[in-house]
This record gives sequence, C-alpha cells and structure tokens, in this order.
Amino acid sequence: MLRAHAVALLSAAILVSAMSRAEAQEQRGFEADSARAHASDGADSLTRGSRPRTLSGMRVVADRARRTSYAAVSSRTSTKTDTPLRDTPQSATVLTRAFIADQSMQSMADAVRFIPGVTMAQGEGHRDAPVIRGQSTTADFFVDGVRDDAQYLRDLYNVDRIEALKGSNAMIFGRGGGGGIINQVRREAPWSRVGSLTLEGGSFDHKRGTLDVGGPLGERVAARLDGVYESSGGFREASRLSRRGITPTATVLLGGAVVRLDYENFHDDRTVDRGIPSFRGAPSLAPITTFFGDPTVSHSRADVNGGAVVIDRALGRGISLRNRTRAMHYDKFYQNVYPGAVDTSGTQVSLLGYNNATERRNLFNQTDVTGTLATGSVRHTLLGGAELSRQRTDNVRNTAYFDGSATATSTPVLFAAPTSRVNVAFRPSSTDADNHVRADVGALYAQDQVALSSRWQAIAGVRVDAITVRFHNNRNGQDLERFDRLVSPRAGVIFKPITPASLYASYSVSHLPGSGDQFSSLTATTQTLEPERFRNYEVGAKWDVHASLALTGALFQLDRSNSTAPDPANPSRTVQTGAQRTTGFELGATGDLTDAWQLVAGYSSQIARIRSRTSAGAEGATVPLVPRSTLSIWNRVQILPDVALGAGAVHQARMYAAIDNSVVLPAFTRFDGALYVTLPFRTRAQLNVENVLDTRYYATSQGNNNIMPGASRTLRLSLGADF
Repeated sequence: MLRAHAVALLSAAILVSAMSRAEAQEQRGFEADSARAHASDGADSLTRGSRPRTLSGMRVVADRARRTSYAAVSSRTSTKTDTPLRDTPQSATVLTRAFIADQSMQSMADAVRFIPGVTMAQGEGHRDAPVIRGQSTTADFFVDGVRDDAQYLRDLYNVDRIEALKGSNAMIFGRGGGGGIINQVRREAPWSRVGSLTLEGGSFDHKRGTLDVGGPLGERVAARLDGVYESSGGFREASRLSRRGITPTATVLLGGAVVRLDYENFHDDRTVDRGIPSFRGAPSLAPITTFFGDPTVSHSRADVNGGAVVIDRALGRGISLRNRTRAMHYDKFYQNVYPGAVDTSGTQVSLLGYNNATERRNLFNQTDVTGTLATGSVRHTLLGGAELSRQRTDNVRNTAYFDGSATATSTPVLFAAPTSRVNVAFRPSSTDADNHVRADVGALYAQDQVALSSRWQAIAGVRVDAITVRFHNNRNGQDLERFDRLVSPRAGVIFKPITPASLYASYSVSHLPGSGDQFSSLTATTQTLEPERFRNYEVGAKWDVHASLALTGALFQLDRSNSTAPDPANPSRTVQTGAQRTTGFELGATGDLTDAWQLVAGYSSQIARIRSRTSAGAEGATVPLVPRSTLSIWNRVQILPDVALGAGAVHQARMYAAIDNSVVLPAFTRFDGALYVTLPFRTRAQLNVENVLDTRYYATSQGNNNIMPGASRTLRLSLGADF
C-alpha cells in the first residue's frame, strides 16, 4: 500500500508539473533556466579570476535563490567538481537552507527524516548515529567535504544545506562511508548584505535564538557571523539542553585567488537520556515521559573548536587548484545511569552505568587540481588530488559500581518508580578503555568525468589510502600498530535520452579498517584482520522536470563482507566470514510544483540481512533500525501574498531494536504542520506543529532496552527580523 502511495505521489508530481510548465518549455528555454539555477547553486566555481563587482553580482543572485527555493541543481560533494545532480551517477538528497528553515530543523535527527534510506539511532542520547543503507556509523559526517567524525550532536545554525550521498563513497572521502555520508555545506561570507535575527520559543520550555549577519567590507573582503544560543527542556522528565555556538567566516580576494576562512566555537551541555526499556518483545508501557535512571549523574558535555582555510586559484588553460586545511579540537565527556532489562514479572528494572571522556585533535589537508581536456569529440573533466591527515585521540572509560560494592555493576529499582537517585561510584574495570591513539593517513586519488557524446557520459576514479594506526594502552602499557593500504575504485555510466533526464548505473567500493570507525577497537586480534569491504551496485534515473523540480529514483544492492565471526570449529578464534546485504530502492521529488507550491518527498524500501553469521548476529537476522519502508512528505503552499501553510507526514514501518530481533518497534505515521506569515517592517512569524494528532510512537533505539519514544504534540513559534 505504501509503495503504491509513493508511486502515486511521484506520478502526480510529474503530471502537475508537466501540465503547468514542461509541455510548453522548449529545450533552449530549459537550458537557460538550468544555467540560472546552476549559477545560484554553485556560483563559487564560476568566480575564479572574476573581478570583485562581477563576483558580488553572482553572490546576490545565489543568496536570494537559496533563501526561497527547495531545489538544488548541482553539487561538488560527490565528484569534487561542480556537477549537475542529474549528471551524478549516485543517489543524493540535498536539503536546502529554505527547507531547513521552513521545518525549523535544529539537529541531524530532524534532517534525516527527509533523507530516504537513512534512519537515526538513539546514539545513547549524546551523539549522532545514522544508519545508512543498513550500515550504522558515527564517523561518516563531513563539513565542506572534510571529515568531522567526533561523537557529538550537531546543530544546524550555520548550515547552508545538507547533502546526503548514499552508497559506498571511499573514492572521494576515504575510509568508511560504506553505506553513505552526510556532508554539511556551511554558510559563506556573502557579497550581498544579509542580516537576520530569529527568536524561538515553544513547548517544553523551549527557548532559542539565532543570528546571521554579513556582507562586503570593501571590494575584496566579505565577512559573516552566525550564532546560536539555546536553553531548553524536553518532553521527557528531567530533560535539559544548553548550547551555544558562534561561527565567523570571511572571503578574501587575493590577486587571482579566492581565500575563505572560517572558525567555530560550539558548546553543548545536556541530560543524557536513553529512553525506556522493552518488555515481552515490545517497548514497555511506561509513560513516554518517564526517565529511567538517575538524571542527576546523567549528563553530557561537548566542546568543539576549529577552523579552516580554503584557497581557490585559477591556474590558466582551464586548470584550477583548491586547497583545504581544517584543524579541529573536540573535548567530550558523558556519563549515564540507564535502564537494562525488566524482570519477568514486569515489576523491577535493572540500572547500569558508565562514563567516558574523549579528546580528539584533527588536522586535515586536501589538495585538488581540476581541468578540462578535449580529445576529438570527447570532453574530459579531470581531477587529481591528495589528502594528508593526522588524528590524535585520548579515551578514558569508567564503569558504574552501585551501593558501595566493589563488584555490583547494576542495581534493581521499581519499574513503577524508575527515576531514582542512586549510590554510584565510577571507577575503571579491568576491560575499560584508557588509551592514546594516533591515526595518520596519506591518500592519492584521480578521476575522469567523460562526456562521450550528447547522450552518453561516464565517470571513473580510484583512490589509494595508506593508513597507520598506533594504539597505546595506558592501563597495561601495551602498544599495537596496524597498517592498511586501501584501494577504492568507482565507475559509472550515464545515458541522457533528453538533456534534463538521465539514466545511470554505478559501482563503488569502500573499506573499514579493523580499528573501527573511531579507532577504539584495536586489539591483538583486530590488529591482524583484513579491512571490511563494502560494494555498492546501483542503477537509477533522474529527471529535472523543469529548472526547480527534480524527480529521482534508485535501485541498489550493498554487500558488506570480511566481517568478523566466531570460528565454527573453535569459537575462541575469530574468522572473517561474516557478510551482510542490503537491497532496496528509493524515490524522491524536490522543488516547485507551481510558483506557489513547494514540495519535498521521499520513499525508501530496504531489506538488510545477515547473509553469513557475524560476531554481532546470526545468519538470516534482520539488521536493526532498518524499516522495510519509510515515507516522508512536506508541502508549502502560498495561499496569500503574505501567508503560507505547511503540511506533511512521516511514516516509518516496523523495525527491530537490536540484531537479535527479539524486540520490535511498531510502525507509526506522524503528521506535522506549519504557518508562515510575513509581517510589516521586514519581520516574519512562523509556527511549527510537530505530531499534530499527538500520536504515541517510538522513533529509535540503542538496543533492546534503550528505546526513545517520539515527542508528543510540540509547538514552536519563531519571530524573525531581517535587517
């Protein structure tokens, strides 16, 4: 039924748009519209060597377009060259600034609801943890194409757009990226003046303010300042959140080069809330607001500081150079007392706990050289690049011991009264981490995008990573080291029956070394293991019905191999015979159906199963947090010149909470709405209502007994002023 609804939705979008614009639009008109939209979405690639006044004019067009449109036409993220999305042989979802603002999105969890094929795990209440095509990760986040893999909860206050690429992505991004990646494109210093202040309040003591101000400081310098401050409660008992962030940026024209500078200082402090336990194969019947554990000792603090320098320079003869350097420092601490299993009578629940401190220092440098070459009628867009990085990490973990005991790592409390102050002490157990890790990476990559004719295009590339991980155990003095040389190819072919449409097929490979996505799992055993391998096979279609409406579809198979498993002949030994497969398809529609009607819609259908036993799950087990189907839709309709309405829904099919498949999170459908009013004196008001019908649902989990209920009906009212 849902699949039929999704097909009907996209068919309706095609019909409406075709009736309104596509049939009357000649090819030349389409190309002109696409060029204008392309300029507004990727103007930076067109400004190399431009005079400041020309650059300023382009930025005016780009900034106005980004404030009003849900549509995105091109991206650099998937190919490192400015490429139309319809000419990218990969499933990609782009959430623009306008859509993020209309949804009042503030977190990655808000965003992934509208990214087909992605769900968000609970992340133990203190980190972003997406599941992308059946692969869970905490390390596949990027900022402007550079890795941002610390474990914390990101805010969207300084984000221009979010780009999610599905399928293996190592050729561009390196290790990991097995199921896909999520890239934040940050706001840049603009060449037209911008200024806005937004104050927001709402249910559960929500209070938040954001500032965005910038513009030219002369002919050759532009600056911008983005900031956020929030102090809020939550629908769950004892929940609290305090965060603040500031991001100054600058763009400087130096001769033939464009230099972009940015810095961020971000602080997040919150209650660590791990939800409710299960009972008899389903979420327990505890009230959705009930906190299980001790909120007085369950908290998280994250401090993120760092900056970047990006240099773009035209070298002549169609060759350009881009160099990125990003240095980051993450200081993270979290501590929690959380629910374990409920006893068979349903009257008691055990509490467990631990704390963890992580300090990470990252330094990345990427250098890309791009150029064009014509060989007869064939045109090449060539990319060659290198990446160097060093990541240093210190991890310390301590286990919770209860009631003054030297051995009791859990304590029972009444299920009817689980919010409890407990006598707890945190100290190291024999297996708790206390280590220092250094990871050094050197990579070379090359890519060729080939226009074979007006109908046929191809892309081929390969990346070679040399990764050295050095691990020192502070508890016993043990030193471990592993070296991996990873070769990651990528290939795709595109057929364009008409200019605004494409059919594609692609193949790509990614790897994950045995040290894990956070380098924390290196042992004497994993030191010797081959990297896990991810192979993605995909076919799809993309159609830009007109310059601001895109329809997409993709059919894929993602195979994960080299996973660890116990040796059947000797369970104490580890072998690499584990395998997992995810198959499915995705549909999407984004943009403007009419001048007054904007739409974002997506549908996915996935099956992710263990094909050969792994250390985590038995053969035939379904991968957790991968619903068979998801559907999301959002409409904004301008009903009067100064009034618009928003309406949408999010549906998620049933899914398992953990790999043992013993607990099921039931399916749900949630409806949302919004009202947008333009007021005098360049002010505006916005009311967002989430879960309009106050549906009880369970959004995600971190295993069988850390299940996070969805929020009850939630209102957010914001007042904004532009200056």
